[in-house]
Amino acid sequence: MARSAELIDINAGERLDRLPICGFHWRILALIGAGMFLDAFDIYLAGGVLGTVLKEGWSTLELNAAFVSATFVGMTIGAWFSGILGDRFGRRFSYQVNLAIFGLASIAAAFAPSMVILIGLRFIIGIGLGAEIVVGYATLTEFVPASSRGRWIGLLAVITNFSLFASSMVGLWVIPTFGWRYMFGLVGVLAMIVWFLRKSMPESPRWLAANGRADEAEKILEAIEAEAARKGTLAPVAAKTSTEDSAGPVWRLFQPPYLGRTLLGSLLHIVVGFSLYGFIGWLPTFMVKGGHSIVSSLGYTTVMALGGPVGSLIGLALADRLGRRLSIVGSSIVAAALGIAYPHMSDGVALACTGFLLVTSIYVMLATGFAMHVPELFPTRYRLRGTAICATSGRIATALVQYVVVAIFAWQGLTGVLTTLAGILVFQAVIFLVFGFETKGRSLESASAVTDTHSESPASVSQRPADIGV
Repeated sequence: MARSAELIDINAGERLDRLPICGFHWRILALIGAGMFLDAFDIYLAGGVLGTVLKEGWSTLELNAAFVSATFVGMTIGAWFSGILGDRFGRRFSYQVNLAIFGLASIAAAFAPSMVILIGLRFIIGIGLGAEIVVGYATLTEFVPASSRGRWIGLLAVITNFSLFASSMVGLWVIPTFGWRYMFGLVGVLAMIVWFLRKSMPESPRWLAANGRADEAEKILEAIEAEAARKGTLAPVAAKTSTEDSAGPVWRLFQPPYLGRTLLGSLLHIVVGFSLYGFIGWLPTFMVKGGHSIVSSLGYTTVMALGGPVGSLIGLALADRLGRRLSIVGSSIVAAALGIAYPHMSDGVALACTGFLLVTSIYVMLATGFAMHVPELFPTRYRLRGTAICATSGRIATALVQYVVVAIFAWQGLTGVLTTLAGILVFQAVIFLVFGFETKGRSLESASAVTDTHSESPASVSQRPADIGV
């Protein structure tokens, strides 16, 4: 493997990792977090909107499934191209393009004259939504120090996933009072405000250094270091010990030594996608079909939605203590058990509490796996493309599974849907228990370093400074 002269001279990773947390990091978190919050808000508003248009007779179960599938087909395309564009033209460029796409398309969706047109606009919205998720977590990963990376990605996950509760709360008030169109208009206008504010966001020095743009990387690093130095004398820069893989085509990620990491990341995205959009996204519709009023169904899902930020906070606490691997395994098993129990709860407190705990455990898995672990699997030159491949796999599976969810619900009801979800969660727990490895507290360069050796056990791999993954 080769390293460019610029990357050796700049030593961007080590310089960033030894910095104390300062105002710069909080500004980056705010700029990325605002876009991620609105991205997730736009995704989650679908549950309340679809339950309403179904109740009004403006749509059908089949058209609702087409709406959800159009979302994820768009997200699949957006995730793929954001990875290609982000590794080619930079994180900041990809970030701004996708925010403009879903912001403008959301405003247009507020004026859709028919469900068919709304489905078409949702496809365009999905392109922007899919890209935002890929770029957001990976970009923050490249700025924050290794010692606190898990907590900071967990904090971004809290901000992002609070949108589940916020979307439910806003929908509980806006949809019955003003109508579902105002949900799209609100998120679209706010997205364009964030787009304007985010024009000041700097490019990732790691990406600039890896792509031979040493002068630009140096200028940004010096500005960050100058701000961090106000908190005291900076620690010396550690010697560079890891090598940066030479540039190559995206297809290298489907070959050893990257293939194992690509498969692990893809599994996480597929399971998270099914959990969020095969269960949580359909809850209002399931409840309406079960005889609840739209206000009642939105009320239940609002209580359950508190599990989003709570689960992300738990993931934040566990990530740099228990570690990513055991957090993923444990949360998957707990979610599976709660999924089996949920359909057997009676209406009222038991149903709401079990649903809350189920959503919480799903979001622990999301925060520690989907948000933190996947971007750590790939080196800088491949980080967005690797994350995009995993996200694309998840989006394709999620788009296809919507019709499966409708069929399972028609056949076995909510019990059938959640039994299927539980089986998938148990499968993921077993895979990560056997093949998973740990990245907590390690620099991105060390965590993402790979070799061509596949003979070590997961336990020994997790202890090495530079591991192979699986």
